[in-house]
Amino acid sequence: MNKIDVLLQEWDYCYVTEDWHPPLADALAGLTAEQADWRPQGEASNTIRENVSHLLFFKERLLRRLKGEDASRFDASTNDETFLNESQGWEETVANIERAHREIRDILANLTEADLDRPMPTLPIARQVASLVRHDAYHTGQIVQIRKLQGSWPARRSFE
Repeated sequence: MNKIDVLLQEWDYCYVTEDWHPPLADALAGLTAEQADWRPQGEASNTIRENVSHLLFFKERLLRRLKGEDASRFDASTNDETFLNESQGWEETVANIERAHREIRDILANLTEADLDRPMPTLPIARQVASLVRHDAYHTGQIVQIRKLQGSWPARRSFE
């Protein structure tokens, strides 16, 4: 297995393929807008929609960079800004994160191993992708926890 294969496998684990944790697609499956906007008690708690907006922000930034497009609109002055709700509807947000994830995967599948070491703009592509995989896994765990708190996560689930 080469580096590209490893990155693609990890990329799939964070969105569509069950591994040690549920993938993001499963964590979002069947959620209504009302459930996505439910906020647990506590000042430091984000909603599921806010978490997804945050994940989408960084996926879109990576996608723009991989395409060689201007990503300056994704230069947030604070991390808190990345959790802000977009003006789009919940279904559109879910469709956009799936699209961005798929587009990034398609680009990664066509890179060479040498491309992975290319800085974009300063950090190597492989490092950015690996970091985003861990970032997705972390926030997917938060989304699952929020669903457990609101009672919208199954008590038992089959993932085999």
